[in-house]
Amino acid sequence: MKIIEVSAKAIPDSRKEKTISVLIKTNVGEFSASAPNGKSTGKYEAKSYIKNLDEDIKTIKQLGEYFSEESVEKFDDLKKIEDICEKQIGANSVFALESAILKALAKEKKKEIWKIIQESFEAGKKFPRLVGNCIGGGKHSDIERKPDFQEFELVPDVKNVETAFELNKKAKKETERMIKELDSKFSGQKNDENAWMTSLNDKEVLEILSRTNLPIGIDAAASGFYKRKKYDYQNPKFKRDDEEQFGYMSNLVKNFNLFYVEDPFDENDFESFAKLLKKFPDRLIVGDDLTTTNPERLKKAIKMKSINGIIVKPNQIGSLIKVKEVCEIAKKNNVRTVFSHRSGETDETILADLAFGFQADFLKCGITGDVREAKIKRLIEIERGMK
Repeated sequence: MKIIEVSAKAIPDSRKEKTISVLIKTNVGEFSASAPNGKSTGKYEAKSYIKNLDEDIKTIKQLGEYFSEESVEKFDDLKKIEDICEKQIGANSVFALESAILKALAKEKKKEIWKIIQESFEAGKKFPRLVGNCIGGGKHSDIERKPDFQEFELVPDVKNVETAFELNKKAKKETERMIKELDSKFSGQKNDENAWMTSLNDKEVLEILSRTNLPIGIDAAASGFYKRKKYDYQNPKFKRDDEEQFGYMSNLVKNFNLFYVEDPFDENDFESFAKLLKKFPDRLIVGDDLTTTNPERLKKAIKMKSINGIIVKPNQIGSLIKVKEVCEIAKKNNVRTVFSHRSGETDETILADLAFGFQADFLKCGITGDVREAKIKRLIEIERGMK
Protein backbone atom coordinates (compact mmCIF):
# COMPACT_ATOMS: atom_id res chain seq x y z
CA MET A 1 0.00 0.00 0.00
CA LYS A 2 1.28 3.45 -0.91
CA ILE A 3 0.57 6.66 0.98
CA ILE A 4 -0.08 9.49 -1.46
CA GLU A 5 -0.88 12.40 0.84
CA VAL A 6 -1.18 13.09 4.57
CA SER A 7 -2.97 15.88 6.40
CA ALA A 8 -4.19 16.55 9.93
CA LYS A 9 -6.58 18.80 11.80
CA ALA A 10 -7.75 19.57 15.32
CA ILE A 11 -11.06 18.12 16.50
CA PRO A 12 -12.80 18.24 19.89
CA ASP A 13 -12.56 15.25 22.21
CA SER A 14 -15.31 14.23 24.64
CA ARG A 15 -14.17 16.95 27.06
CA LYS A 16 -14.38 19.55 24.27
CA GLU A 17 -10.61 19.88 24.30
CA LYS A 18 -8.59 19.79 21.09
CA THR A 19 -7.06 16.56 19.85
CA ILE A 20 -5.69 15.42 16.51
CA SER A 21 -7.31 13.70 13.55
CA VAL A 22 -5.13 12.44 10.70
CA LEU A 23 -6.31 11.83 7.12
CA ILE A 24 -4.31 9.78 4.64
CA LYS A 25 -4.89 9.38 0.92
CA THR A 26 -3.73 6.04 -0.47
CA ASN A 27 -4.04 3.97 -3.61
CA VAL A 28 -7.12 2.30 -2.02
CA GLY A 29 -8.92 5.41 -0.78
CA GLU A 30 -8.98 7.94 2.06
CA PHE A 31 -8.84 6.95 5.73
CA SER A 32 -8.89 8.96 8.94
CA ALA A 33 -8.26 8.23 12.59
CA SER A 34 -8.06 10.28 15.76
CA ALA A 35 -6.24 10.13 19.08
CA PRO A 36 -7.68 10.57 22.58
CA ASN A 37 -6.33 12.84 25.32
CA GLY A 38 -5.32 11.81 28.81
CA LYS A 39 -6.01 13.96 31.85
CA SER A 40 -4.42 11.89 34.59
CA THR A 41 -1.05 11.43 32.91
CA GLY A 42 2.03 9.70 34.27
CA LYS A 43 5.35 11.49 34.53
CA TYR A 44 6.93 8.93 32.19
CA GLU A 45 4.41 9.15 29.35
CA ALA A 46 5.58 10.16 25.90
CA LYS A 47 4.76 13.77 24.97
CA SER A 48 1.43 14.10 23.17
CA TYR A 49 2.94 16.63 20.74
CA ILE A 50 6.53 17.71 20.15
CA LYS A 51 5.75 21.39 20.80
CA ASN A 52 1.99 21.69 20.48
CA LEU A 53 -0.92 20.39 18.44
CA ASP A 54 -0.73 23.08 15.75
CA GLU A 55 2.97 22.44 15.14
CA ASP A 56 2.38 18.69 14.80
CA ILE A 57 -0.38 19.35 12.26
CA LYS A 58 2.05 21.40 10.14
CA THR A 59 4.84 18.83 10.49
CA ILE A 60 2.65 15.90 9.45
CA LYS A 61 1.88 17.57 6.14
CA GLN A 62 5.58 18.32 5.61
CA LEU A 63 6.46 14.68 6.25
CA GLY A 64 4.05 13.51 3.55
CA GLU A 65 6.71 13.25 0.85
CA TYR A 66 8.76 10.90 3.04
CA PHE A 67 5.76 8.69 3.80
CA SER A 68 5.02 8.44 0.08
CA GLU A 69 8.44 6.87 -0.49
CA GLU A 70 7.56 3.90 1.73
CA SER A 71 5.38 0.89 1.04
CA VAL A 72 3.36 -0.56 3.93
CA GLU A 73 2.35 -4.18 3.39
CA LYS A 74 2.13 -5.58 6.94
CA PHE A 75 1.87 -4.43 10.55
CA ASP A 76 5.62 -4.47 11.17
CA ASP A 77 6.11 -2.03 8.29
CA LEU A 78 4.80 0.64 10.67
CA LYS A 79 8.41 0.73 11.89
CA LYS A 80 9.28 2.58 8.65
CA ILE A 81 6.66 5.21 9.48
CA GLU A 82 7.88 5.54 13.05
CA ASP A 83 11.46 6.05 11.88
CA ILE A 84 10.29 9.02 9.82
CA CYS A 85 8.19 10.40 12.69
CA GLU A 86 10.86 10.06 15.40
CA LYS A 87 11.37 13.38 17.19
CA GLN A 88 9.22 15.07 14.54
CA ILE A 89 5.71 14.57 15.94
CA GLY A 90 4.31 13.52 19.31
CA ALA A 91 2.65 10.37 20.62
CA ASN A 92 -0.94 11.41 19.85
CA SER A 93 -0.02 12.28 16.28
CA VAL A 94 1.84 9.03 15.65
CA PHE A 95 -1.02 6.97 17.06
CA ALA A 96 -3.62 8.69 14.87
CA LEU A 97 -1.39 8.33 11.79
CA GLU A 98 -0.63 4.66 12.38
CA SER A 99 -4.30 3.92 13.07
CA ALA A 100 -5.29 5.47 9.74
CA ILE A 101 -2.60 3.42 7.99
CA LEU A 102 -3.91 0.19 9.57
CA LYS A 103 -7.40 1.01 8.30
CA ALA A 104 -6.04 1.51 4.79
CA LEU A 105 -4.01 -1.69 4.94
CA ALA A 106 -7.04 -3.65 6.11
CA LYS A 107 -9.06 -2.25 3.21
CA GLU A 108 -6.39 -3.14 0.67
CA LYS A 109 -6.10 -6.70 1.98
CA LYS A 110 -9.88 -7.06 2.46
CA LYS A 111 -9.34 -8.06 6.08
CA GLU A 112 -10.40 -6.83 9.49
CA ILE A 113 -7.88 -4.57 11.25
CA TRP A 114 -7.40 -7.10 14.04
CA LYS A 115 -6.44 -9.74 11.48
CA ILE A 116 -3.64 -7.49 10.19
CA ILE A 117 -2.36 -7.30 13.78
CA GLN A 118 -2.59 -11.04 14.41
CA GLU A 119 -0.60 -11.79 11.26
CA SER A 120 2.40 -10.27 13.05
CA PHE A 121 1.55 -11.22 16.64
CA GLU A 122 -0.19 -14.46 17.48
CA ALA A 123 -3.56 -15.62 16.24
CA GLY A 124 -6.17 -16.14 18.93
CA LYS A 125 -9.88 -16.00 19.66
CA LYS A 126 -9.85 -14.85 23.28
CA PHE A 127 -12.04 -11.84 24.03
CA PRO A 128 -11.06 -9.42 26.77
CA ARG A 129 -13.10 -9.01 29.96
CA LEU A 130 -14.65 -5.59 30.30
CA VAL A 131 -13.44 -3.20 32.99
CA GLY A 132 -16.04 -0.47 33.46
CA ASN A 133 -15.61 2.78 35.38
CA CYS A 134 -18.88 3.04 37.33
CA ILE A 135 -18.23 5.76 39.92
CA GLY A 136 -15.48 8.36 39.62
CA GLY A 137 -13.36 10.70 41.68
CA GLY A 138 -9.91 12.23 41.59
CA LYS A 139 -8.92 14.33 38.57
CA HIS A 140 -11.76 12.99 36.44
CA SER A 141 -14.51 14.48 38.61
CA ASP A 142 -14.97 18.22 38.65
CA ILE A 143 -16.75 18.71 41.97
CA GLU A 144 -15.40 20.01 45.27
CA ARG A 145 -16.02 17.02 47.51
CA LYS A 146 -15.43 13.62 45.88
CA PRO A 147 -13.69 10.29 46.39
CA ASP A 148 -9.89 10.49 46.34
CA PHE A 149 -9.56 7.45 44.08
CA GLN A 150 -10.02 8.16 40.41
CA GLU A 151 -12.13 5.20 39.33
CA PHE A 152 -14.27 2.48 40.85
CA GLU A 153 -14.58 -0.45 38.47
CA LEU A 154 -16.96 -3.27 37.67
CA VAL A 155 -15.34 -6.32 36.03
CA PRO A 156 -17.95 -8.98 35.08
CA ASP A 157 -16.50 -12.47 34.95
CA VAL A 158 -18.30 -13.68 31.85
CA LYS A 159 -16.89 -14.79 28.52
CA ASN A 160 -19.45 -13.09 26.30
CA VAL A 161 -18.70 -9.39 25.73
CA GLU A 162 -22.30 -8.48 25.01
CA THR A 163 -23.47 -10.10 28.24
CA ALA A 164 -20.76 -8.30 30.23
CA PHE A 165 -21.79 -4.99 28.65
CA GLU A 166 -25.41 -5.49 29.71
CA LEU A 167 -24.40 -6.57 33.24
CA ASN A 168 -22.31 -3.44 33.67
CA LYS A 169 -25.07 -1.14 32.42
CA LYS A 170 -27.63 -2.76 34.73
CA ALA A 171 -25.29 -2.55 37.73
CA LYS A 172 -24.47 1.08 37.00
CA LYS A 173 -28.17 1.91 37.02
CA GLU A 174 -28.53 0.14 40.37
CA THR A 175 -25.65 2.12 41.86
CA GLU A 176 -27.42 5.36 40.92
CA ARG A 177 -30.25 4.42 43.26
CA MET A 178 -27.83 3.46 46.03
CA ILE A 179 -25.84 6.69 45.74
CA LYS A 180 -29.04 8.71 46.02
CA GLU A 181 -29.82 6.96 49.32
CA LEU A 182 -26.47 7.95 50.86
CA ASP A 183 -25.54 11.21 49.13
CA SER A 184 -28.04 14.05 49.52
CA LYS A 185 -25.98 16.19 47.12
CA PHE A 186 -26.11 13.65 44.29
CA SER A 187 -27.79 15.04 41.18
CA GLY A 188 -27.06 12.34 38.63
CA GLN A 189 -24.03 14.16 37.22
CA LYS A 190 -21.39 12.22 35.32
CA ASN A 191 -17.69 12.92 35.01
CA ASP A 192 -15.14 12.89 32.17
CA GLU A 193 -15.58 9.15 31.65
CA ASN A 194 -19.36 9.14 32.09
CA ALA A 195 -19.04 7.67 35.60
CA TRP A 196 -21.24 8.90 38.44
CA MET A 197 -19.91 11.85 40.43
CA THR A 198 -20.56 11.78 44.16
CA SER A 199 -19.44 13.43 47.39
CA LEU A 200 -19.12 10.02 49.07
CA ASN A 201 -15.67 8.85 50.15
CA ASP A 202 -13.71 5.86 48.87
CA LYS A 203 -15.02 3.37 51.43
CA GLU A 204 -18.63 4.45 50.99
CA VAL A 205 -18.35 3.99 47.23
CA LEU A 206 -16.79 0.54 47.66
CA GLU A 207 -19.62 -0.46 49.98
CA ILE A 208 -22.05 0.42 47.19
CA LEU A 209 -20.14 -1.48 44.51
CA SER A 210 -19.83 -4.54 46.74
CA ARG A 211 -23.63 -4.82 46.61
CA THR A 212 -23.66 -5.23 42.82
CA ASN A 213 -22.54 -8.88 43.06
CA LEU A 214 -19.91 -8.27 40.38
CA PRO A 215 -16.12 -8.38 40.79
CA ILE A 216 -14.98 -4.86 41.67
CA GLY A 217 -11.82 -2.80 41.60
CA ILE A 218 -10.23 0.62 41.79
CA ASP A 219 -7.88 2.86 39.91
CA ALA A 220 -6.45 4.84 42.81
CA ALA A 221 -4.20 6.97 40.53
CA ALA A 222 -2.23 7.50 43.72
CA SER A 223 0.49 9.60 42.08
CA GLY A 224 -2.14 12.31 41.67
CA PHE A 225 -2.35 12.91 45.42
CA TYR A 226 1.17 11.90 46.49
CA LYS A 227 2.86 15.07 47.75
CA ARG A 228 6.03 15.51 49.79
CA LYS A 229 6.25 11.77 50.47
CA LYS A 230 2.70 11.62 51.81
CA TYR A 231 -0.57 10.46 50.31
CA ASP A 232 -2.69 13.56 50.84
CA TYR A 233 -6.33 12.41 51.12
CA GLN A 234 -9.07 15.04 51.04
CA ASN A 235 -12.24 13.00 51.74
CA PRO A 236 -11.80 12.74 54.66
CA LYS A 237 -8.63 14.78 55.14
CA PHE A 238 -5.79 12.47 56.13
CA LYS A 239 -2.12 12.10 55.27
CA ARG A 240 -0.60 8.65 54.99
CA ASP A 241 3.09 7.80 54.65
CA ASP A 242 4.24 4.92 52.48
CA GLU A 243 3.71 2.25 55.15
CA GLU A 244 0.32 3.61 56.12
CA GLN A 245 -0.72 3.66 52.47
CA PHE A 246 0.32 0.04 52.12
CA GLY A 247 -1.69 -0.91 55.19
CA TYR A 248 -4.70 1.04 53.99
CA MET A 249 -4.62 -0.52 50.52
CA SER A 250 -4.17 -4.00 52.00
CA ASN A 251 -7.22 -3.51 54.19
CA LEU A 252 -9.33 -2.33 51.25
CA VAL A 253 -8.32 -5.33 49.13
CA LYS A 254 -9.18 -7.69 51.98
CA ASN A 255 -12.33 -6.03 53.34
CA PHE A 256 -13.95 -5.34 49.97
CA ASN A 257 -12.56 -8.37 48.16
CA LEU A 258 -11.08 -6.15 45.45
CA PHE A 259 -10.24 -8.09 42.31
CA TYR A 260 -8.68 -5.21 40.36
CA VAL A 261 -6.20 -2.72 41.89
CA GLU A 262 -4.62 -0.14 39.58
CA ASP A 263 -1.92 2.36 40.61
CA PRO A 264 -2.37 1.99 44.39
CA PHE A 265 1.00 3.69 45.00
CA ASP A 266 3.16 6.44 43.51
CA GLU A 267 4.53 5.97 40.00
CA ASN A 268 8.08 5.45 41.30
CA ASP A 269 7.25 3.01 44.10
CA PHE A 270 7.93 -0.37 42.48
CA GLU A 271 8.64 -1.81 45.94
CA SER A 272 5.18 -1.18 47.41
CA PHE A 273 3.53 -2.62 44.31
CA ALA A 274 5.67 -5.75 44.80
CA LYS A 275 4.69 -6.03 48.48
CA LEU A 276 1.01 -5.81 47.63
CA LEU A 277 1.30 -8.41 44.86
CA LYS A 278 3.17 -10.76 47.19
CA LYS A 279 0.43 -10.36 49.81
CA PHE A 280 -2.40 -10.79 47.27
CA PRO A 281 -1.05 -12.93 44.40
CA ASP A 282 -4.58 -13.92 43.36
CA ARG A 283 -5.64 -10.29 42.71
CA LEU A 284 -4.83 -8.17 39.69
CA ILE A 285 -2.24 -5.55 40.67
CA VAL A 286 -2.03 -3.23 37.68
CA GLY A 287 0.52 -0.62 36.66
CA ASP A 288 -0.42 2.43 34.60
CA ASP A 289 1.48 5.54 35.74
CA LEU A 290 4.06 3.03 36.98
CA THR A 291 4.65 1.52 33.55
CA THR A 292 3.21 3.98 30.94
CA THR A 293 3.03 1.34 28.16
CA ASN A 294 6.83 1.48 28.13
CA PRO A 295 8.77 -1.75 27.46
CA GLU A 296 11.67 -0.72 29.70
CA ARG A 297 9.46 0.20 32.66
CA LEU A 298 7.53 -3.04 32.17
CA LYS A 299 10.80 -5.00 32.28
CA LYS A 300 11.71 -3.26 35.54
CA ALA A 301 8.29 -4.03 37.02
CA ILE A 302 8.65 -7.69 36.03
CA LYS A 303 12.16 -7.91 37.46
CA MET A 304 10.95 -6.46 40.77
CA LYS A 305 7.76 -8.58 40.71
CA SER A 306 5.70 -5.40 41.08
CA ILE A 307 2.66 -6.21 38.92
CA ASN A 308 0.70 -8.99 37.28
CA GLY A 309 -1.26 -6.60 35.06
CA ILE A 310 -0.36 -3.63 32.85
CA ILE A 311 -2.47 -0.87 31.32
CA VAL A 312 -1.83 -0.52 27.58
CA LYS A 313 -2.67 2.93 26.20
CA PRO A 314 -1.37 3.16 22.62
CA ASN A 315 -1.10 6.96 22.61
CA GLN A 316 0.74 6.85 25.94
CA ILE A 317 3.84 5.52 24.22
CA GLY A 318 3.09 6.77 20.67
CA SER A 319 4.24 3.64 18.88
CA LEU A 320 2.19 0.62 17.86
CA ILE A 321 5.46 -1.25 17.37
CA LYS A 322 6.23 -0.68 21.06
CA VAL A 323 2.67 -1.63 21.97
CA LYS A 324 3.35 -4.95 20.27
CA GLU A 325 6.62 -5.28 22.20
CA VAL A 326 4.84 -4.57 25.49
CA CYS A 327 2.25 -7.24 24.71
CA GLU A 328 4.94 -9.77 23.81
CA ILE A 329 6.90 -9.10 27.01
CA ALA A 330 3.73 -9.25 29.11
CA LYS A 331 2.57 -12.51 27.55
CA LYS A 332 5.98 -14.12 28.01
CA ASN A 333 6.02 -13.17 31.71
CA ASN A 334 2.37 -13.94 32.53
CA VAL A 335 1.47 -10.27 33.02
CA ARG A 336 -2.10 -9.60 31.92
CA THR A 337 -2.76 -6.76 29.50
CA VAL A 338 -5.52 -4.18 30.00
CA PHE A 339 -6.10 -2.09 26.87
CA SER A 340 -7.49 1.25 27.95
CA HIS A 341 -9.29 4.35 26.70
CA ARG A 342 -8.39 7.85 27.91
CA SER A 343 -10.58 10.36 29.73
CA GLY A 344 -10.76 12.67 26.68
CA GLU A 345 -12.05 10.28 24.00
CA THR A 346 -13.24 10.47 20.39
CA ASP A 347 -15.56 8.20 18.42
CA GLU A 348 -12.50 6.29 17.16
CA THR A 349 -13.04 2.52 17.68
CA ILE A 350 -9.68 1.04 16.69
CA LEU A 351 -8.90 0.35 20.36
CA ALA A 352 -11.23 -2.66 20.16
CA ASP A 353 -9.35 -4.07 17.16
CA LEU A 354 -6.04 -3.52 18.92
CA ALA A 355 -7.29 -5.21 22.10
CA PHE A 356 -8.60 -8.27 20.26
CA GLY A 357 -5.72 -8.30 17.79
CA PHE A 358 -3.17 -8.38 20.59
CA GLN A 359 -5.35 -10.81 22.58
CA ALA A 360 -5.70 -8.50 25.57
CA ASP A 361 -6.99 -9.98 28.81
CA PHE A 362 -9.12 -6.92 29.59
CA LEU A 363 -10.60 -3.88 27.83
CA LYS A 364 -11.16 -0.81 29.99
CA CYS A 365 -13.36 1.77 28.29
CA GLY A 366 -16.12 2.84 30.62
CA ILE A 367 -19.70 1.58 30.79
CA THR A 368 -21.91 4.20 29.15
CA GLY A 369 -21.51 7.28 26.96
CA ASP A 370 -21.35 7.40 23.16
CA VAL A 371 -17.57 7.41 22.73
CA ARG A 372 -17.12 4.66 25.37
CA GLU A 373 -19.92 2.46 24.07
CA ALA A 374 -18.65 2.77 20.49
CA LYS A 375 -15.53 0.79 21.40
CA ILE A 376 -17.46 -1.90 23.25
CA LYS A 377 -19.92 -2.19 20.39
CA ARG A 378 -17.02 -2.62 17.95
CA LEU A 379 -15.72 -5.47 20.14
CA ILE A 380 -19.21 -7.02 20.16
CA GLU A 381 -19.25 -6.70 16.35
CA ILE A 382 -15.97 -8.64 16.18
CA GLU A 383 -17.37 -11.21 18.60
CA ARG A 384 -20.51 -11.74 16.52
CA GLY A 385 -18.39 -12.08 13.39
CA MET A 386 -16.46 -14.95 14.96
CA LYS A 387 -19.59 -17.06 15.47
